[in-house]
Amino acid sequence: MIVRIMGEGQLDVADGDLAALNALDDRLEAAIDSGDESTFRTALKELLENVRTVGKPLPPDSLEPSELILPPVDAAIDEVRQMLGDEGLIPD
Repeated sequence: MIVRIMGEGQLDVADGDLAALNALDDRLEAAIDSGDESTFRTALKELLENVRTVGKPLPPDSLEPSELILPPVDAAIDEVRQMLGDEGLIPD
């Protein structure tokens, strides 16, 4: 799956890594639902760090379409809330 982190670039994430990312996404979504800014910051940072760890960076000139777009680490809780779909940021 091609994942774009806004402001950073694209990474190719293996399907086998999606379950772990979904668990982090669930924590992020729960923090947004509760309005807990501190937990939100931690969960977003952990999610993005995990994507960077498991993902293989694509060249900057790659024209691959992104299947998933994630917010930057400094995104506001309301910005991320607007990006959430029915299944969070990362679909099951």
